[in-house]
Amino acid sequence: MISTENIPISLLVHMVFCPRRAWLEAQGEQADSFAMAAGSVAHTRVDDPAESRPGTERAMLVHSDELGLTGRCDVVRSEPDGTLMIQEYKSTPVRGKPRIRESQRIQVLAEVMCLESMGYTVTGAEVHFINHHKSIPVPLSTAGREECLEWIRRTREMVRGSRAPEPLLDDPRCASCSHATICLPDEHHYTSGTPIRRISASDPEGEIVHVMTPGARAFMKERQVVIAKNGETLASCPIERISGMVVHGNVDLSSALVRELLWRRLSIVWCSGRGRVVGWATSARLPNGQARIHQQAMSEYGCLPLAQAMIKAKISNQATLLRRNGGGTSATTSQLRNLGKQTTQVSSLPDLFSLEGRAAQIYFTDFPSMLKGTGAEEFLEAWPGRHGRGATDPLNAALNFCYGLLLADCIRGLTACGLDPHGGFLHSAGRNKPALALDLMEEFRAPIADSVVITCINNRSLTPGMFSRTLGDTRLKTAGRNALTTAYEHKATTEIAHPIFKYTTSWRRAIEVQARILLGVIDGTRGEYKGMTIR
Repeated sequence: MISTENIPISLLVHMVFCPRRAWLEAQGEQADSFAMAAGSVAHTRVDDPAESRPGTERAMLVHSDELGLTGRCDVVRSEPDGTLMIQEYKSTPVRGKPRIRESQRIQVLAEVMCLESMGYTVTGAEVHFINHHKSIPVPLSTAGREECLEWIRRTREMVRGSRAPEPLLDDPRCASCSHATICLPDEHHYTSGTPIRRISASDPEGEIVHVMTPGARAFMKERQVVIAKNGETLASCPIERISGMVVHGNVDLSSALVRELLWRRLSIVWCSGRGRVVGWATSARLPNGQARIHQQAMSEYGCLPLAQAMIKAKISNQATLLRRNGGGTSATTSQLRNLGKQTTQVSSLPDLFSLEGRAAQIYFTDFPSMLKGTGAEEFLEAWPGRHGRGATDPLNAALNFCYGLLLADCIRGLTACGLDPHGGFLHSAGRNKPALALDLMEEFRAPIADSVVITCINNRSLTPGMFSRTLGDTRLKTAGRNALTTAYEHKATTEIAHPIFKYTTSWRRAIEVQARILLGVIDGTRGEYKGMTIR
């Protein structure tokens, strides 16, 4: 969280635009938008102090101990009489009319007051719109200064507060806000089954890179992530297109690549050749530090409603998958639906686990009925029922591998909003497991991981020949891992109509949305958690 003693002027600007956006920025939540990118380009030359000339200072640092502000002026010019003139550079679409927004006016006034606190006399200020080649003056009135002081007071009060401000309600600012997919205004205000307005919760630009060739090495070369083995380039991708990386088995990463990914706040997850998550790396600049403290406290004392919502969604999705794939009977799905309803009636975690276990037994008893064709018969011949760790048959090995991929996505979704994957509410972190990530993945097991395995077996993209067996041990060969990973990525990036919020999103983005709803419950800005269910 940003210190309350020194408030950046940029935070003041966010506050004027939207208090909730300012809160998110203060918590370390950062997001990019086209407008922000255009603004960065516009400042490329202005922000370079080396471009300063006699009488003109660029990217001048300003501060005021009296106001508790720090910031930077784009351009400061010395006038012949010794006074100063400041100029802020802004980018506005050519078709848009160049006008000074309220947040820009307050920004300029704050910079003026900082310079005056430093002992300078400022006689003029303006905003220069680079796309229109036009400058508009900012009035330096007493009333404007008093208004700026009031915004400083509000910002300081917001930073010191323990609760996030409410999102804007049906406000046009949300549509163009860089933080819309983090703030989730419509999701927050969602009531009575009808969204107020639909804001697209689109996926962040970029893709997840899986490095899985044994003995390969990934490294940086001229802004490209290169994967090579024995001097041969296997693949390459611009670093800007990557939103995360998963490393499988015996693969090396260069320190330069690790440093670049972490600098960009992108996560790296390491998995074994079987798909089991063995570790991950995230940036030290994670947001929502205070929320993590609340999370650990809640994890220590438990939060049964959260656990109930997650297991209820899991059982419901199991029933739906059986129905969709022609497996099981109406009696089976009815049993699962009834168990799902009972989750809200239990009074303890042991009772909830008992319901989950009964549902899992029913679900996996009928799981073979969703596998079709001759390929399925080969898998089912060795199927002993559901086994987790230590699987000795191809079907369980495939399920475990996909669960590992899903767990990696859940870890990524949780760390993206600053939560600790270990502090869970359903699973125990007593054995150093990523308990919260395991909690979150429960509702996505059936619609993502199980669905991938069923599809791969039914369309014969995964065959028993893609497994090796040694001394009773069954492992995926490279071809099998590639087939499952490809199918998983296709599923994770498939767009769906969100069952709750109705907008179009991908499964991977849906995981992060659920993580952020969970964050809202933890930090007290959201009343309840509702699991994601398919129909």
